[in-house]
Amino acid sequence: MASPLLSTVPSASSGVANAPGPDCTVSTFQALALANIEVLALDVVVKTSVTPETSSGDEFCQVTVQYTHPGQNDAVNTVIGLPLLATDWNERFQMMGGGGWATGSTDALVEAVAEGYSSVITDGGHDSNAPVADWGLVSEGNVNWQLLWNFAVDALDEGASLGKLATELYYGMPAKYSYWNGCSTGGRQGHIMAQQHPEQFDGILAAAPAINWQRFIVQEYWGPLMANLLDTRPPTCVLEAFTRAAIDACDGLDGVKDGVIALPDQCDFDADSLVDSTVSCADPSGSIIVTAKHAELVKAVWAGPTSVEGKFEWYGMPKEAPLTGLLNTTCHSVDNCTLAPFSIPEDWLRVFVAKNTSLDLSGLSREGYDRLFRASVAQYASIMGTDNPDLTDMKNAGTKLLTWHGLADQLITYHGTVDYYDRVTELNPNVTDYYRLFLAPGVEHCGLGPGLDPRLTIFESLRAWVENGTAPDTVPATGPALTYVGSDPNDAASFKCL
Repeated sequence: MASPLLSTVPSASSGVANAPGPDCTVSTFQALALANIEVLALDVVVKTSVTPETSSGDEFCQVTVQYTHPGQNDAVNTVIGLPLLATDWNERFQMMGGGGWATGSTDALVEAVAEGYSSVITDGGHDSNAPVADWGLVSEGNVNWQLLWNFAVDALDEGASLGKLATELYYGMPAKYSYWNGCSTGGRQGHIMAQQHPEQFDGILAAAPAINWQRFIVQEYWGPLMANLLDTRPPTCVLEAFTRAAIDACDGLDGVKDGVIALPDQCDFDADSLVDSTVSCADPSGSIIVTAKHAELVKAVWAGPTSVEGKFEWYGMPKEAPLTGLLNTTCHSVDNCTLAPFSIPEDWLRVFVAKNTSLDLSGLSREGYDRLFRASVAQYASIMGTDNPDLTDMKNAGTKLLTWHGLADQLITYHGTVDYYDRVTELNPNVTDYYRLFLAPGVEHCGLGPGLDPRLTIFESLRAWVENGTAPDTVPATGPALTYVGSDPNDAASFKCL
């Protein structure tokens, strides 16, 4: 969405601004309940959205429902935002997704409400700022399966039901249209709702989705593993030099020199071509000669993990994606660096796969990595994988799924999203009737990067598809985008330039 992130502050109002309007009090929401939960607490308060540029904003009714699943000893917090005046509500509901280990985002909720939607988020029953082991394990060696199920899907379905019910209780009518909106973890959440609970939404926007979780999340540690095994930890300037060289070599594959790689799978740039070249670094200051080990590490990251026997495990990272996303280092000098890996795969491997919070990943062998990879797939495909290609229920529900992924995504390779789309297409060649995928050259994870970014406009394309039947063949963006029309990502004919 176009507006900046927002925060909330209690309103100075007594509770009914610019009255008359709906009643933002606990009594309005006494019927807010579901058959499978026990409500522990209900809080209703008038709040005001405030942007960084202003000192005032629109008032809204915030409803917080804390509940438990009887017998499970959990406590889930669902927060619902409702434009205070019925005249400010656009008669639409929009559930907002989370990011990383966060099941939902308060800023995203308030932003949706400021745009006229009734909205909802959930915390899934855990504090996203707490160490993952605090909620992921009941005790050392024992996963907290209830909280993981809450994070994966259950709290999302319940949050949607509570949010839509609260909307109807407050305004006296249900929303005309219901939507999901999320990226990364929010993209995975949107896909799992499409796969398991499509009836909750008329339209789902699920960008840069963290689907195929059981595989890609282990792949995210492949770079640090290889850096340790090769005993080479290049400074940021060397990693950036490889990325720049790849972009320079492959920028024109689509016939346009615009600083991005529009057809990354056709890019055959060889990292070895930089060996023995000198890179000047600003921070830390100095020069460094690119080594064969540097090139071998980068080639491994681009190729993706394979087993000791050479079997494919998952896709590698795009050559235009910043290598520092998953292979970051901190340096005292250009030749004295240590790894600073992305924390999510480390948490996943320690807490959920090994169930051993003291596991030293820096000493992991290739064989040990393979064991963790297999364990992640075997134990978590059904709960976190979110890779079921059978969208029959979604098609029958009339729900529309719109996805986009940046081709320069430095955290979640777009190959996994294309792989999923192709598998859906194998089951139903008419997939574009209800599911469309757009790829954005040069765009990084959930936006930004040198490419032209669709995230500020694509939600309106989803609304037009749902409400007017206007399927998006193009998506307005602040830059180029490609429609993936399958079935071979190595074939330029599989993409339609927008």
